[in-house]
Amino acid sequence: MTSHRLRASAASACIAASLALAAGPALAQSASESELARRLDQLAAELAGVKAELARLQSARAAAPQAAAPAASSAVPVVAAAPQGPGLSLEPATVLTSYGEINYNRPTRDSKNAVADVRRFVLGYQHRFDDKTKVVTELEVEHAVSSADDRGEVEVEQAYIERQLARQWAVRAGLFLIPAGLLNENHEPTAYYGVERNFVETAIIPSTWREGGIQVVGAFDNGLTTQFGVTTGFDLTKWDATSSEGADSPLGAIHQELSLAKARDLSVFGAINYRGVPGLLLGASIFTGGATHGQSPDRARVTLWDLHARYTPGRWDLAALYSRGTISNTAAFNMPLVGGTTLIPKSFDGWYAQAAYKVWSNADYSLAPFVRWEEFNTARSFASLGAGLTPDAGRTERVATVGANFSIGSGVVLKADYQRFRENRDANRFDLGFGWSF
Repeated sequence: MTSHRLRASAASACIAASLALAAGPALAQSASESELARRLDQLAAELAGVKAELARLQSARAAAPQAAAPAASSAVPVVAAAPQGPGLSLEPATVLTSYGEINYNRPTRDSKNAVADVRRFVLGYQHRFDDKTKVVTELEVEHAVSSADDRGEVEVEQAYIERQLARQWAVRAGLFLIPAGLLNENHEPTAYYGVERNFVETAIIPSTWREGGIQVVGAFDNGLTTQFGVTTGFDLTKWDATSSEGADSPLGAIHQELSLAKARDLSVFGAINYRGVPGLLLGASIFTGGATHGQSPDRARVTLWDLHARYTPGRWDLAALYSRGTISNTAAFNMPLVGGTTLIPKSFDGWYAQAAYKVWSNADYSLAPFVRWEEFNTARSFASLGAGLTPDAGRTERVATVGANFSIGSGVVLKADYQRFRENRDANRFDLGFGWSF
């Protein structure tokens, strides 16, 4: 009878732990960090109890006279303690992941330009080769259809191997997301407020931004996480002065996404995040590297850094971020481009502050209105080209967003918001959308 109860307890603990950890980002978004920690501590305690009972039973059996060997189907299952450190878990060997979003945008001053779009659909998997090694991949389709005549894209968003080196250290190699800002590594529609991703973390930090290379990840018991590595970088020779793409996002116009990426000039990055206080996240990141790869006699360096914070006390969710980028030696590259629509900026930056409050929840439903104010300038300054040639600095856009997220369970969200632009008032719009993540 004792062994039956032990098997039931062990199976229940394993199933509970697997479900809790396999839920991944969805669970993290539906509960506060403190609640998540409490649940994991409870599961760890249950597993420790099962192990203690197993050891006691095995000792009792060893002391008793040897009986006939039990049938294989009645053997007590072995329960492993939850591994520690980045990358280790009780996940199944292979885990399927996905997220997607379908959005509707309606300009309030020009309704004929209203659009509905499968903004993105992502399918991925993680496979654990052993308790220390796994592969993580994601394949993304944007705008539903990809062909020579359509605007859609199909792209590999992540493809890397992670190897646990010690309890607190892991190494990743391949194509991975750069740990910049609050959104780039956590960009599923259930992870952020608003129908569209905020402008600062798309125009200044080109989310979703990934590079190929190698990085080291450290996760410590005091709540500190560090990431640093060497990767590919940007290609300034891709700049198209006849296009407005660079005005929308300077780094988005010259990123390479590990697609036949020029790699003579490598980049380095570092990030640090602190989660030692329940509900609080404080962090910073920096990325810098050459961007000409021997394709020009002139050299240039791209540098981007950010500071960010998020605090979730009770029903509140508060966030703020500032990011700034620079490109060196732009005068040499801009001289041949004089007369073009968009020259290369010397600097660009932006910031936002956001507050959300969960006003209602019932079972697995919840409603969280939010407000966000952001300011960004994709051409804060230009290097001097001489009188009459140097472009004027860009105008700082200011956007106020008011809306709400309605969550269904832990993996589905309905969204609505209104965005008002200070400079380009024709861009004012009403947005609707829904998304999922698992």
